[in-house]
Amino acid sequence: MASITFSGTSGNSFFLPTASVHSNQNIRDGFNPLKKNLSDTRKKHNGRGLVSTNVASPPLPAVAPLLPRRESGNSGNRSHVAWTSVRQERWEGELLVQGEIPFWLKGTYLRNGPGLWHIGDYNFRHLFDGYAMLVKLQFEDGRLIAGHRQIESEAYKAAMKTQKLCYREFSEVPKPDNFLSYIGELANLFSGASLTDNANTGVVMLADGRVVCLTETQKGSIVIDPATLDTLGKFEYSDTLGGLIHSAHPIVTETEFLSLLPDLINPGYLAVRMEPGTNERKVIGRVACSRGPAPGWVHSFPVTEHYIIVPEMPLRYCAGNLLKAEPTPLYKFEWHPESKAFMHVMCKASGNIVASVEVPLYITFHFINAYEEKDEDGRVTAVIADCCEHNADTTILDKLRIHNLRSYTGQDVLPDARVGRFRIPFDGSAYGKLEAALDPNEHGRGLDMCSINPAYLGKQYRYAYACGAQRPCNFPNTLTKIDLVNKKAKNWHDEGAVPSEPFFVARPGATEEDDGVVISMVSGKNGDGYALLLDGSTFQEIARAKFPYGLPYGLHGCWVPSK
Repeated sequence: MASITFSGTSGNSFFLPTASVHSNQNIRDGFNPLKKNLSDTRKKHNGRGLVSTNVASPPLPAVAPLLPRRESGNSGNRSHVAWTSVRQERWEGELLVQGEIPFWLKGTYLRNGPGLWHIGDYNFRHLFDGYAMLVKLQFEDGRLIAGHRQIESEAYKAAMKTQKLCYREFSEVPKPDNFLSYIGELANLFSGASLTDNANTGVVMLADGRVVCLTETQKGSIVIDPATLDTLGKFEYSDTLGGLIHSAHPIVTETEFLSLLPDLINPGYLAVRMEPGTNERKVIGRVACSRGPAPGWVHSFPVTEHYIIVPEMPLRYCAGNLLKAEPTPLYKFEWHPESKAFMHVMCKASGNIVASVEVPLYITFHFINAYEEKDEDGRVTAVIADCCEHNADTTILDKLRIHNLRSYTGQDVLPDARVGRFRIPFDGSAYGKLEAALDPNEHGRGLDMCSINPAYLGKQYRYAYACGAQRPCNFPNTLTKIDLVNKKAKNWHDEGAVPSEPFFVARPGATEEDDGVVISMVSGKNGDGYALLLDGSTFQEIARAKFPYGLPYGLHGCWVPSK
């Protein structure tokens, strides 16, 4: 059988039969493997009682094994595939589906995240350091084409060329050759030249159809082709707002793009809006920090129909830590509980601050949603904002060190988390509330990587999907559907597996909030990986499709509907 050679990131090669691989050139030339005749459709039963349907012919072979990498924990045992670098730079092929994919599901799910945690024999320190890798799941007519590709950022290309770190990552700093090069690197830090463009965090589809991968550095905004996963180039902002960082999770709708830009010089945040079809951000308003030497980390933020909620955590940016050659315990942040914690509410239309309240100390990476609470006359009396809250425990950052993830010995070391619900009153009060929206034991006292039905963004909602925990564990290892009305959770778990963010896609024409499917990609305990579909309502598995190689853990995704 003929074969195609793929180069791995370590310089190794492996082979796949051409019958199971569709080249990007073919896709560009108009050949869509999903459109081929379905006469080869097969059905067969498997051990879980699912039906295998709409599979490629012939089935995909396993990827030939590659030389092992030095990515083991203290015990010397092989690391879980979730924390192991992907073994090749790119791949694409059709997957055998066990179960049935709904025929209404037409489009591509893209997931971004770190896929390469080493350069040569040097292993990165932190989950967030890894070079970005996109994975796609392309659904049409009940069939599934999958693939992955490394994002070709300047940081990635420089590392592959020189075989050393060339830009500052989350916890990694390039090693200077001498004192003069160290001084030069500091100068590059102040200008932003040495900051990474490694867009390994999220991916969004703008209202004009462009697909952009993002991280917390503004220069790390990269446009990609959702069909081929090709890197098309930098997303260059055309305004003069400047700054080096922004929220890694903008709010993107059919009408606008909203983001927050932390101001490290004059502590505060700029709220900005970008209209569809443009690259120009315009200022909506500014929030000055209530306390502290610097703005709090603002990885994400929520909105309602009329307001932007600006969180001010006591986990604050620290310029001193950025200057250090070796990472501090909290990396580029410092914990300032004495500076208190706040939530600010800004009017989208005017940019005016309508409420600023002190709240209990909190730590969150990800907000889930927010909505307006109204009285009988329709007047807004408060804003409710929900997040994945880590009980103000900063150790969650250290738990995400690659060494800790790879060295798991079976102890229950995952810090507790909950659905933290803020209530921000509009009556002039100086204080707001933060409470658990439901008993955290419903989802195993672990919670992160959340999604909702996007039709309910900024509106009162009932359901959220997230990663929870079945203990003992060192990382979220379940998928959970949270009912915020009945205060209950449904949980999915595969022993030893590590699932990534559950992403909800609504059924066209649906009238119920949970009428749709939940998509996740799972890193299996035996070194494999598979795509998973759950029914959004029952939360029962309806289909899975195994990759011919192991999948590393990924972060956030987006849905690109078929045209």
